Amino acid sequence: MLYIRMLFTMAVGLYTSRIVLNALGVSDFGTYNIIGGVVVLFAFLKNALSTATQRFLNIEMGKGDAVALKKVFNTSMTVHISIAAIILVLSETVGLWFVNTQLNLPLDRMVAVNWVYHLTIIAFVVGIVVVPYNASIVANEAMSFYAYVSIVEVAFKLAIAFMIMWIGFDRLITFTILNTISAILFFYIYKIYCVKKFDFCRYSRIWDKEMYKNLIGFSGWSLLTGVANIGKSQGVNIILNIFCGVTVNAAAGIANQLSGAINNFVFNFQQAFSPQIMKSFAANDRNYFSKLIFQTAKFSYYMLLILSLPVLLNTELILQLWLKNVPEYTVVFSQLTILYILIDAISGPLWVSVQAVGNIKTYQIVVSIVLLLNLPLSYLFLKYGLPPYSILWIGIVLCVAALVVRLVFLKKLIDFPVGRFNKEVLLRISIVTLVSLPIPFLIQRYMTGYWGMLLSMTVCVLSVGISIYTIGLNKGEREMIREKISIFVSKKLSKR
Repeated sequence: MLYIRMLFTMAVGLYTSRIVLNALGVSDFGTYNIIGGVVVLFAFLKNALSTATQRFLNIEMGKGDAVALKKVFNTSMTVHISIAAIILVLSETVGLWFVNTQLNLPLDRMVAVNWVYHLTIIAFVVGIVVVPYNASIVANEAMSFYAYVSIVEVAFKLAIAFMIMWIGFDRLITFTILNTISAILFFYIYKIYCVKKFDFCRYSRIWDKEMYKNLIGFSGWSLLTGVANIGKSQGVNIILNIFCGVTVNAAAGIANQLSGAINNFVFNFQQAFSPQIMKSFAANDRNYFSKLIFQTAKFSYYMLLILSLPVLLNTELILQLWLKNVPEYTVVFSQLTILYILIDAISGPLWVSVQAVGNIKTYQIVVSIVLLLNLPLSYLFLKYGLPPYSILWIGIVLCVAALVVRLVFLKKLIDFPVGRFNKEVLLRISIVTLVSLPIPFLIQRYMTGYWGMLLSMTVCVLSVGISIYTIGLNKGEREMIREKISIFVSKKLSKR
């Protein structure tokens, strides 16, 4: 169900972006992205608490402690409501000052800018309060419901995109109002489902000092990585705005839309595996724990490679088909962003496994320092006249550094088999990538136009698929895939 959701959301999401860009124009589209970036600067609190909630729910489920499970949810909900109130105050004071005095925005659009900012804050605050409910759905592995609602949510966003094309009122303001209504509506859908489905999701204020201490303590160290992640994404986006203006922000926004659509494949896969990784650690099943990490890292990269390599080779033509107007730098921004998420996909299960262990203080400090280097380095690169896309190369190098740091810490914390990981995961995916690339690259280089693009994309998918099966998988994994295909075919034939 997550893959059905993913295919639908990817197709609709990309089409929606095209409609919104054309309806708003490059300037308003860039303005919307930069204002959203300012609000998301406060998201490090939400992300840290979301991680903590997911972790503690999964650990208590692994232990089978129903009483502690309810305490985790109620404590988490109280904390999220408090954080939502704090962010509301900060956003309407410090954030409002920053938007109106520090950003490089069109002066004739400041009324719309303030409307967008206030409405985006409302949607964001609602998004904070819904986190414990979403965490409960994922922790209970109720992926079908999550997929169904997500499909409806994306369809709703498509309807919004069509609506703003026919509305005479300010389109940027209208677009933001409708998105805020959407956030509130789906908050209630998630809440009603969780309350009816899971007993521990009936909220009541309780005071458990130890639980608050554990949750806040874990979240406190997670804040560092949250700040670092926001810094390397939205912070860098603001630096781009200061040096380059909203047009480059529009290019970065489109690149993020494209890479985000592709990255949904990996996100869904890792989201399905995260509860199992945490529960297996809580149950002290270390063999299964290590196996899950290996397979999740490897399969995440493969799934992303089979989607992203055709896009990387044909980015310019794809963007021309997708968008009527392609802002400057969009092609190179898209290619480098996809390269970044390819590398980052390998780190997903490593990050989840460290969260499962729980001893995260030193780890969070070191990883956060590595990621936060994006900010000063990006500032220096742009200040000294390097092109805007140079900041993405900084992100790629630091992403590799963060991967190394995560492996080192896992080795130290739980004696993780780094040598086996390098051989079974990093070496295999490197060989698969190198073997898959030459033939599609030659076709793309010497056959121009849309027919050449279609041929190179088809050959690329086949090349990657064959390389994964023959080189990228071990014997047991190939047998598992053959068995799954056999079962699927048998079921289809029996229905006939």
